[in-house]
Amino acid sequence: MQKTIKADFDLPFYGRRHLTLVRGEGARLWDDVGREYIDCVAGMGVAGLGHAHPAVTAAIAQQAGTLVTCPNLFWHAPGLALMQRLVEVTPEGLNRVFFCNSGAEAMEAAIKLARLSTGKTDFIAAEGAFHGRTLGALSATHRQKYRKPFAPLVPGFCHVPFNDFEALASAVTDQTAGILLEVIQGEGGIIPANDDYLRAVRALCDDKGIVLVFDEVQSGFCRTGRWFACEHAGVVPDILAVAKALAGGLPMGAVVCSDRIQAEPGLHGTTFGGNPLCAAAGVAAIDAMQSEQLADRAMRLGDAFVAALRARSLPGITEIRHRGLMIGVELNRPVAPVIAAFQEHGVLVFGAGETVIRLLPPLVIEEEALNTVLETFSIVLTK
Repeated sequence: MQKTIKADFDLPFYGRRHLTLVRGEGARLWDDVGREYIDCVAGMGVAGLGHAHPAVTAAIAQQAGTLVTCPNLFWHAPGLALMQRLVEVTPEGLNRVFFCNSGAEAMEAAIKLARLSTGKTDFIAAEGAFHGRTLGALSATHRQKYRKPFAPLVPGFCHVPFNDFEALASAVTDQTAGILLEVIQGEGGIIPANDDYLRAVRALCDDKGIVLVFDEVQSGFCRTGRWFACEHAGVVPDILAVAKALAGGLPMGAVVCSDRIQAEPGLHGTTFGGNPLCAAAGVAAIDAMQSEQLADRAMRLGDAFVAALRARSLPGITEIRHRGLMIGVELNRPVAPVIAAFQEHGVLVFGAGETVIRLLPPLVIEEEALNTVLETFSIVLTK
């Protein structure tokens, strides 16, 4: 029987489940009464390497005993090393880095840099987009559920249908500073951008002098079978916003930019961004992703899982969308009760909108565990 959770001091912004987690290892978690779960939430994509990855754990322990914080008035070795790693693994042409603490902060930096680099003010984003909860990132986010309570937001943002190039091109004005796109919409339902659409947007930005920003906060770092989802289309943005899996579980974000992006001392900054502890974890995480070939593994396991799920022809599933281990299963009904049923059967999943089950398992998840997730789909959806 589960313990009663006492949370008298919590500001209730989260629809928390009645579950207290105390330990994790790889793709498995344990609660406070010792029950084991297969984790297909992975910290909403943060735990790409799973929980307690030995290389990341060792890097954090070593750095914690050496130098935890360092103001950005000075260089430090982990930060320099992580900059080099990011330039090496991101698409060619992205060669300058700014560190921050989250995906929302990365998008805030991208918005400011686009305005700074173009001298223009306005932005085009996509319907269904989710870019974060700070005021700038929220202005680029589409759903009124998130926006309306905090109006008025930052002016100059508009939204057009996703994957509709004509609609996007028609929205461009002489004040368009940037186009902001998730390469795969996560919160919007795991909806990939069409490759031809991304190529056309890239050409439009080149023609009109617009900064192209890709939000790969959720889709980055091997999740989709490539280091970054934009590589599937061969399209390189001017600014790549990343976070989540970057630092092996610690809070860290970054923008990786082309030479087109301007910066001047004092115009932007952060106290904690790129601190030595998170940077050391980031170096270890990227090294582990490379040595364990997790991009190839994500592609292989994701394709096999989705093929097996489709072959079962389970009731209630209307569509399955995925790239690698970024998987959305659309149902013909609300997913909240289904998610709760999965938890009762020892599998943690979460939603993407009202009708999509989202799976972002750690990229190190065992094939046996994925088979258990398949069986749980069969049990829950046929019950």
